[in-house]
Amino acid sequence: MAGRKPLILLSNDDGVHAKGLLHLKRAMKAIGNVIVIAPDRPRSSCSHAITLHKPLRVFEWQDADGDTVYACNGMPADCVILGVRVLCPRKPDLVIGGINDGPNLGDDIIYSGTVAVAREAALEGCAAFAISVAGFENVKYEGAAFVAQWLAKRLLKTKLPQGVFLNVNVPNFPLDKIKGLKITRRGFKHYVGEPEKRIDPQGRVYFWRGSERPISEFLPDTDVGEVANGFVSVTPLHVDTTFNNLVDNLREWEQEFTNSKRTKRKC
Repeated sequence: MAGRKPLILLSNDDGVHAKGLLHLKRAMKAIGNVIVIAPDRPRSSCSHAITLHKPLRVFEWQDADGDTVYACNGMPADCVILGVRVLCPRKPDLVIGGINDGPNLGDDIIYSGTVAVAREAALEGCAAFAISVAGFENVKYEGAAFVAQWLAKRLLKTKLPQGVFLNVNVPNFPLDKIKGLKITRRGFKHYVGEPEKRIDPQGRVYFWRGSERPISEFLPDTDVGEVANGFVSVTPLHVDTTFNNLVDNLREWEQEFTNSKRTKRKC
């Protein structure tokens, strides 16, 4: 990369107007050329959805700094594809999702559109991470922006294995209150409770989600536990979700299925 500035692509699931995205852009402009493409509205908890049933449209917009950024009517994963394949003049050296309002820990990883930004980038063969702040009010973006810049510099020098990306969570503290950084495993955070049942003005039943409460285990060396202890959590994830430990144990099913077909024909 000697002789040229890194090319960094940014997106999120909170939308192109989100404050976290603005802070992330400012931090990345200090180390490279930045292209921003994000959903034109909040897309939180959309997971890795992509848009196939309608046209994708991209609009130029001036952010609070007067920089040109791109708003897309699609999902975060759509933004990555358009960024990598269309808007970027070459393959980005790094793709970042965030800075997200609220943590992405445990089961959040499955639902998060912010994490999907990094996952989609990894599928495209790009170095990538998602970064979130563990708070929804009075969010301390400055600390997360410092963490993002620190990690970006290292990922621009360190090649991750193919298909690997990072999920980063930052305590909602001022930078001087953050205890340090921990490499973690995905922890246990699961949502329980029934969707809220309501009646609309015409007397029809509908349900509203979002009131479920999280059940967490604050174990050491997990994202849930270390963020609760005041540390930045960095969790390496992989696009391959195969549970390889079980593959060989299930091989006997192959022959059992063949035998069942033979028995069925004889009947």
